[in-house]
Amino acid sequence: MSATPYQQLEQEWKRLHAFRGALALLRWDAAVMMPKGSADIRGEQLAALETEHHTLLTAPRISRLLDRAQASAPGLDEWQLGNLREMRRQRDHAIATPVTLVSRLARATARAEVTWLEARRANDFALFAPHLEEVLQLVRDKAQLLGQALNLAPYDALIDEFSPGVTMADIDAMFKSLSRRLPGLIREAMELQAKHPALPLAGKFPVAKQRQLVVEIMKAAGFRFEGGRIDESEHPFTEGVPGDIRVTTRYDVDDVFSGLLAALHETGHAMYDLGLPREWRDQPVGRDRGMAIEESQSLMIEMIVCRSRPFVRYLLPLLRKHFAVSGPEWEPGNVYAHLTRVQRGLIRVDADELTYPLHIQLRYELEKKLLSGALAVRELPDAWADFMQARFEVRPVTQQEGCLQDIHWAAGSFGYFPSYALGAAIAAQLFEKLRADVPALDEQLARGEFGGLFGWLREHVHGLGAKLSTQELLKLATGKPLTAAASLRYLEGKYLEDPASRSAAA
Repeated sequence: MSATPYQQLEQEWKRLHAFRGALALLRWDAAVMMPKGSADIRGEQLAALETEHHTLLTAPRISRLLDRAQASAPGLDEWQLGNLREMRRQRDHAIATPVTLVSRLARATARAEVTWLEARRANDFALFAPHLEEVLQLVRDKAQLLGQALNLAPYDALIDEFSPGVTMADIDAMFKSLSRRLPGLIREAMELQAKHPALPLAGKFPVAKQRQLVVEIMKAAGFRFEGGRIDESEHPFTEGVPGDIRVTTRYDVDDVFSGLLAALHETGHAMYDLGLPREWRDQPVGRDRGMAIEESQSLMIEMIVCRSRPFVRYLLPLLRKHFAVSGPEWEPGNVYAHLTRVQRGLIRVDADELTYPLHIQLRYELEKKLLSGALAVRELPDAWADFMQARFEVRPVTQQEGCLQDIHWAAGSFGYFPSYALGAAIAAQLFEKLRADVPALDEQLARGEFGGLFGWLREHVHGLGAKLSTQELLKLATGKPLTAAASLRYLEGKYLEDPASRSAAA
């Protein structure tokens, strides 16, 4: 019996999935192991695979099969219908972008990422600027073409690539809700914390021991090292496909929490990928539901779970085991105070929960100006510093602390940053319902048992893949559409608590 048009499409997407996996490994290698002089070669390799992937996806045969499968849609189940929808979405995005542009962008971003790293280490934005200008122009071209094809504004078309169905209007509404309360909340929290300052955590924390700690906690969380690994890179990230997940972090010998929290942020991504429906792992419907949901999973682990009292109770014996720490500064209340300290810092990945959305708003506003041409690349360092001064009351001294701290623009990922702000709000909304559904969650986390946490997430988020839209998934999981209300309830409850009582309770 010959395969139906839909079955033939599934076979085509298995091939595309294999290309995705190969591209992921090449990108991981470029960030972790590749010699810096190999950027041009890697650019050619990526361009070749991206071109072939694009050619397969935009072939006339795919369009014919999609039309025939759609005509037979009444015979498909809900997962197959979702898969067909996601196939068409991928084809529509691909067909709007010429293969020559795909190839040029692959080469340009490969060079830009390596140069970003050199510029960051040299604290010299001028090294990176020409490469960013090249990437920016190519992304502008892509945004125009995508916007025309999808009937969206250019920037909305870029956002849609990362967070399907989300628009600037949704993001602006989220920032508006947060902006009404966050500045005052930050000020109030800092005033409360100033009355009961935490004892400093002094000492050196060898990287080898930090790595052992990270691996132990990742294993407890359920990360399967037989199908994944953790390495070091300048900017932490997660890459790969289910069955081969690559996580990276970076360590600081003077800060035991920096590398740990970054690694557990990435573990949130990895656990989402590992929890996706196995029977659909090589199909579009079996992928994540966009970066807003992706970032909700990583931020839930890093910000909500790992900065909680129950997690501190689990963590402290491990800190004593790996680093032989002792003394009043390593008591639960003091460690909790460090993990929840609010400060107007310069670095996004080290930011606390209250100031984190402001870091995202900075990038959101600046990348819109870059794309529109209202801000020239050469003006970016000063514009960044001015924003930090106005919103954070601090100013970067070095460009490493400013516009060279993130790799996203070098990778061409304009439209990605808003997913962090949306993700933080989604994380709070999901966690509020999770705690109601799993009343023993705190006790489980304090014992280092993560089954209740990830079991709920697999059922309500991970296991649904891309079958539902973001809003449909949230409504099904929490009974409510996306809103900032749960996030503000969570932040006020946590950070307006008197530090003295917080310390005693921890």
